[in-house]
Amino acid sequence: MWSNLTFSFFGLRTKAKKYVTVNNRGSDELLSGSVLSSPNSNMSSMVVTANGNDSKKFKGEDKMDGAPSRVLHIRKLPGEVTETEVIALGLPFGKVTNILMLKGKNQAFLELATEEAAITMVNYYSAVTPHLRNQPIYIQYSNHKELKTDNTLNQRAQAVLQAVTAVQTANTPLSGTTVSESAVTPAQSPVLRIIIDNMYYPVTLDVLHQIFSKFGAVLKIITFTKNNQFQALLQYGDPVNAQQAKLALDGQNIYNACCTLRIDFSKLVNLNVKYNNDKSRDYTRPDLPSGDGQPALDPAIAAAFAKETSLLGLPVAAVPGALSPLAIPNAAAAAAAAAAGRVGMPGVSAGGNTVLLVSNLNEEMVTPQSLFTLFGVYGDVQRVKILYNKKDSALIQMADGNQSQLAMNHLNGQKMYGKIIRVTLSKHQTVQLPREGLDDQGLTKDFGNSPLHRFKKPGSKNFQNIFPPSATLHLSNIPPSVAEEDLRTLFANTGGTVKAFKFFQRDHKMALLQMATVEEAIQALIDLHNYNLGENHHLRVSFSKSTI
Repeated sequence: MWSNLTFSFFGLRTKAKKYVTVNNRGSDELLSGSVLSSPNSNMSSMVVTANGNDSKKFKGEDKMDGAPSRVLHIRKLPGEVTETEVIALGLPFGKVTNILMLKGKNQAFLELATEEAAITMVNYYSAVTPHLRNQPIYIQYSNHKELKTDNTLNQRAQAVLQAVTAVQTANTPLSGTTVSESAVTPAQSPVLRIIIDNMYYPVTLDVLHQIFSKFGAVLKIITFTKNNQFQALLQYGDPVNAQQAKLALDGQNIYNACCTLRIDFSKLVNLNVKYNNDKSRDYTRPDLPSGDGQPALDPAIAAAFAKETSLLGLPVAAVPGALSPLAIPNAAAAAAAAAAGRVGMPGVSAGGNTVLLVSNLNEEMVTPQSLFTLFGVYGDVQRVKILYNKKDSALIQMADGNQSQLAMNHLNGQKMYGKIIRVTLSKHQTVQLPREGLDDQGLTKDFGNSPLHRFKKPGSKNFQNIFPPSATLHLSNIPPSVAEEDLRTLFANTGGTVKAFKFFQRDHKMALLQMATVEEAIQALIDLHNYNLGENHHLRVSFSKSTI
C-alpha cells in the first residue's frame, strides 16, 4: 500500500501521489487523534495516525530541511521525558501555544506563537545540540503550519501547557523593562537575576558568559546598572541549568575577596534583546544590530554564536567563596577576556604589582599630566615619575595590580607623540615622591587625590566601558549650546583630521567622533579630556569600540 502512495506530514516523506487519511490505530500510535492544517494539502484538515509498523519510515529524517513553520518536530526524546521539559525547550524563544507528545515514538510536536520564534529556535539548536536528561535530541520544522489536538486524547500535555500559560498571563513584567510579556514562577524560570556586590574590578558580559556557560547553554544576557549596582539578567535554554548555576554560584566571588555574585530566579521567562553589544547579547540572533552609539559586536564573536557556548570548562570550587578568580582561571579564559578588551590577566589581584615602567617616550613632549590622562583610561593613576637621568622613561603607579595589567595590555605598542611606547611591569612596588625641598623639575607628580579618577566609585559605569585605543572616541557631558561644528573644530585643532561625527540620537550630551588614526585619537584624548566647554561642563573623552 505504502509504495503506491504519497504521504507527507511533520517532515516525514514517503513515495505517493495523493494525500490520504489513515485510520489504522495500533498500540503505538504516531499521531493519536491529531488534526493539522497543511499548507500543501487541498483539504483544510486531516486526521493522521499510523501504527508501529511504520517506524522504519523515520530513517534519514534528521537530514531533511523543511520550509519554516511554527510547528516543530522533536525526535529521539528520552522515554521518561515530561511535557514540562519539552515545553521548556521552546519557552526561551517565545510563547508555546500547543504540544503533542508521542511517547511510544519518543517524539513530540511543539507549536510556537510565531514562525519567527520557531526559526530562531531551530537556528539555535541546529548549532548547539539540545539535550534532555543528558541525551541529545533533534529538532526540525514540521510540514504543517498549525497543530490542532483533540484535548480529550492529549489531556496531560494540554494540562501542563495550560498551567504554564496561566502563570505566564498572571505575571506580567513591570512597564519599561526590556523583557517580553512572558513570565513564570521563580522556581520554574530559566532566567537568573544577578547582582554583583563589592565590584572593585570590571565584570563584563563576556565574563558572565564564561562563568555561567559551565552549567548549560546561555541564550541571552542583559546587563544594566540599578541603584548604583551592576546587575544582569541571564537566560538559559533550560530552567534546570538555571537551578544548577544558582546553587553552585550564589555567594561566590569572581575575583579574590570581591565581585560577589548574588543570584536569584527572575520572574521573567524570556528576555527580549534588541541589540548585540557589550551591554546586551542574544546568542541565538547574531544578526541583531548593535544599536545607536553602542559598541558593535566583534565579527569573530558573532561567528562564534553558531558554536557551542561552553568552551572553557571552568572549574567550580568545592569550598564556597574560594573561587579566585572564577571568571578567568586559565590562559584560554584570559585570552578570551583580553580579546574582549575588558579585563586583566588571571592571578592579578589587588596585591599585584601596581607600578608600570613606560619607555621610548617622546621626552620633548611627554609630561606627568599627559601620562596621567592616557593611563587613567584604564585605572586610577596614583603617581607619575619621569626619570631624571632618562627622560624617555617613566614610572606610573596605578591603584591596584588589575589596573596596571589592563593599562599594560592596552597601551603597550601604541603611539604617543609620534613614538611607539613600551609598557612593562616595574620591579618597584611604589613610586617615591621627591624629598621635601628637592626640586625635581616637575618630573614627579602625586595624583592620589585627583577628582579625575574614573574608577574611584565601586560599581561605576566606567568599568563597563573599558576598550582598547581606537580611532573612534566617545564624548560625553556636552552642553546644549555646543554644536557639531564646534566639536569638529576643537578636535581638529589637536593636529588630526576628524573623519566622522554623530550625536547620540536620544541624548545630545553624548557623541561619537572618529579621527583619521588611532594615534590622532590618543592625542585628542590627552589634550581634550576634561576640557572646559563652558556652562560648568567639562568634556569627558574615552575610547569606543563603535565605528561611525
